[in-house]
Amino acid sequence: MTLEPTPTAAALRIAFDAPEPLTLGLEEELMLLDAETLDLLPRATDVVEACGDERFKLEMPAAQLELALPPVPSVPAAIAALAAARRDLAAAAAPVGRLGAAGVHPFADPVGELNAGERYAWTAAEYGEIARRQLVCALQVHVAVGGADRSLAVYNGLRSWLPLIAALAANAPFHDGRDTGMASIRPKIAEQLPRQGIPPAIGSWEEFAATLAWGAASGAVPGPRRWWWELRPHPAFGTLELRVPDAQSTVQDAAAVVALVHALVGWLAARHDAGEPLEPADDGWRLAENRWSAARWGMDAELADLRSGERVPARERLAALLADVGPVAADLGCVAELGDVARLAESNGPARQRAIAAEGGVRAVAAWLADVYVPGG
Repeated sequence: MTLEPTPTAAALRIAFDAPEPLTLGLEEELMLLDAETLDLLPRATDVVEACGDERFKLEMPAAQLELALPPVPSVPAAIAALAAARRDLAAAAAPVGRLGAAGVHPFADPVGELNAGERYAWTAAEYGEIARRQLVCALQVHVAVGGADRSLAVYNGLRSWLPLIAALAANAPFHDGRDTGMASIRPKIAEQLPRQGIPPAIGSWEEFAATLAWGAASGAVPGPRRWWWELRPHPAFGTLELRVPDAQSTVQDAAAVVALVHALVGWLAARHDAGEPLEPADDGWRLAENRWSAARWGMDAELADLRSGERVPARERLAALLADVGPVAADLGCVAELGDVARLAESNGPARQRAIAAEGGVRAVAAWLADVYVPGG
């Protein structure tokens, strides 16, 4: 496999100093569905080749597409771009199939076909059937913090908030035709691969450069894009890429998740600027315990304080966070979208999917995902 260049610490600093502060971009992974059966349809290549739009890309699974949207200054602009891209892609895909977004498909075979290509072939050769089980979809939020030292501080500070964001954005209770009992089974599927879950703390850009150099030398991480954690610094864009949310079924739900992420990053950046320490008390198994609770229970989880161990309902933690980040949201122009977070927290993906399945089974869930993918659908 062709190796990506391994950045030096100096190159990383330049990359993260460059972008306009607090701009954001979105990547959405989504499923291509057979119009009649609503099963996964491994013809994503046909859709991408037919539409010829640089916003629409292939992913490793042959039934998966990705929307990759350019950076914009605000959540409303990002969500407008997402809505337009969903409409355009759905129109382009109509002769082939329908589209839907969730953490996983509710009833498809858990082992699927993969797309061709050097990068995907390397993954398939390295991980075997586990690669074919990665039929998972995420909403990935890129935020340019602005400044290399500021970016690294916010990266470390964000780690403790990943379980709460995962709980809010959970959207994958069904898998292989059954209720898994999880709010999201996606993290458990993903962690069959290495470098999954809460990422390690990074002490300096020199440390991160050395880590990437070791990964390249060992062959385990041929390039920074294979640093697959739920949060990572993205050297090509100079952004922090938050990868923990499940793909959201509706644009409205995506807007709430993106607004929370944008406001949280802005709040952490402001605290760093004021000289406050942002790192959590523990960077190991305590965070992993909260990650498990979020995947299992979603917004019904209780998340433990990293210092005291006190368990607090996720909704209570979220309400406190919303109060803290509200003033930043006003500065960033996402007050309306942040105001919708409480609605999503009350009844997010798992609750809605289970209510639909109770009436019509898992096929009805897939039909609903297809019906609501395009705004106004």
